[in-house]
Amino acid sequence: MTTSTYTHKYLIGVDGGGSGTRVVLADTDGIELARATGGPSGLALGVERAWDAIEAACVRAFETAGLPFEWRACALGCGLAGVNHAGWLAQFHATAPNGCALAVESDAFTTLLGAHGGEPGVIVALGTGSIAASLDASGQLRIAGGYGFPSGDEASGAWLGLRAAAHLQHVLDGRAPADDWSAALLERTDATDRDSLVVWLCAANQTGYATLAPTVFEHRNHPFAARLLEDAGREIEKMVSALDLDHALPVALCGGLAVPLEPFVPEELRGRLRQPLADSASGALQLARQAASRKSLHGG
Repeated sequence: MTTSTYTHKYLIGVDGGGSGTRVVLADTDGIELARATGGPSGLALGVERAWDAIEAACVRAFETAGLPFEWRACALGCGLAGVNHAGWLAQFHATAPNGCALAVESDAFTTLLGAHGGEPGVIVALGTGSIAASLDASGQLRIAGGYGFPSGDEASGAWLGLRAAAHLQHVLDGRAPADDWSAALLERTDATDRDSLVVWLCAANQTGYATLAPTVFEHRNHPFAARLLEDAGREIEKMVSALDLDHALPVALCGGLAVPLEPFVPEELRGRLRQPLADSASGALQLARQAASRKSLHGG
């Protein structure tokens, strides 16, 4: 199908997670026009909140491109955290804006599409949450991890932040000595003592815990932080190994924590890593193109 048969003028690729939303705006030939960011749109944080964040980011992208925004002109491809929850996904579709074409997949799938250009490979997406995915030569998609915070999402920002909070708790109790890392954590949580930390912990979600993750890297020489980063590297290796037993597929680390965590990946795997070709939002553009094509086939 040629682009001239599309009823929508624009393609939008959306990468939505627990810390933020990234969108890329393109014409129907896939030529990028603008990019923009917005607040969190992972479905675990609420479907209404997700749509609000996506719409705000889309509006900013159109403003950057100097174009008027209207949903009916758009074909939207979304790679979102949380779509494995059937109820959230159904609600997301049910509350979609009128007129837009829509295709939704997991952010793991769109990250795969972007990182390896649709070719076989493995990705480990490392952001607020984490998930690993692979696509083999037969086109079979496999997933490892991604069970969600707090029980899963190993090596993610929230996973690191949760464990950093445990260090601060130990310091406040006198189970560990105060140090520069605990001081940084007090500043991040705006806490001054045990009671004020409890208030922060009671209100914190995965996004909140992920805000503590940068302190782990900033204090990487601290014995506990060093062990935590080594553990994160091993968790990444385990996810990749589960998806690629023969060690034959190219591997890309993706997401906001990909670069800071790469040095902690075990050496054998680190030697197999390659840079992703493109990001999840660019992968989601491929979904947007498919959505536009399907909409046009069914009469717009």
